[in-house]
Amino acid sequence: MTVAEWCVFASLMLYLLTIVPIKWLGYRRYDNSKPRDPAFYGDPLRTRALGAHQNGIEAFPFFAVAVLLAEFKAGPQRLIDELSVLFLIVRVAYVLTYLGDRPRLRSILWNTGFVINIAIFFLPLIRRYLPI
Repeated sequence: MTVAEWCVFASLMLYLLTIVPIKWLGYRRYDNSKPRDPAFYGDPLRTRALGAHQNGIEAFPFFAVAVLLAEFKAGPQRLIDELSVLFLIVRVAYVLTYLGDRPRLRSILWNTGFVINIAIFFLPLIRRYLPI
């Protein structure tokens, strides 16, 4: 497996690990028979963790498709790997800013991640123009 493919897996784990600790920490209030109970997410930190988790679910498909398409279409693997690692770093920072209630920085990081995804997606198209 390539580094980029491991980053796809890590991106999946990141959005899962964003919400699991919140549920564990609130185990006395969290009812697994009602996992989407709005009352549990009334706490601001829990609300932000749920938002970060949901955004991770939303961001994952584009990242996974971009990586797999770029590899399938023979984009420059080293650049795909590097951009995938960068995307993962940006996503970790995004989650931390979401949990830390830093909306402006969070938006900047979201946009940065989106641009990285677009770059990965179009790597096969522009590979002949790259000095690699």
